[in-house]
Amino acid sequence: MNCTECHSGSAERAGFPAAAKCMLCHREIRKGSAAIQPLAALPKDAKPFPQTRVYRLADFVFFSHAKHRAARIDCAQCHSSVMERETLTREFPLTMKACVDCHRSRDANLTCNACHELNQ
Repeated sequence: MNCTECHSGSAERAGFPAAAKCMLCHREIRKGSAAIQPLAALPKDAKPFPQTRVYRLADFVFFSHAKHRAARIDCAQCHSSVMERETLTREFPLTMKACVDCHRSRDANLTCNACHELNQ
């Protein structure tokens, strides 16, 4: 199983699956982990989320997970080997330079309004 099978990577904003879906893997993977125990105790339909937000963009920046998935950008490109992590940490710098460098390396859209809402 990989990230996109569980996380809503086809949506504009990424999300987390119901606890029952997480536990499909975590019944066996890291089941004794202190980080997994609270997840295992949740109701099956609960939607878990990180206690501390890892990535937060400025209000004037728009990032679409759906567009990046459509461009075949793998989750690990920004989130590293998240499937092997006990806890999530920021893996990609949230700077304009980092984003522009990535867009340039892939010949992606560099117009301002691709990522910025200019009428705020």
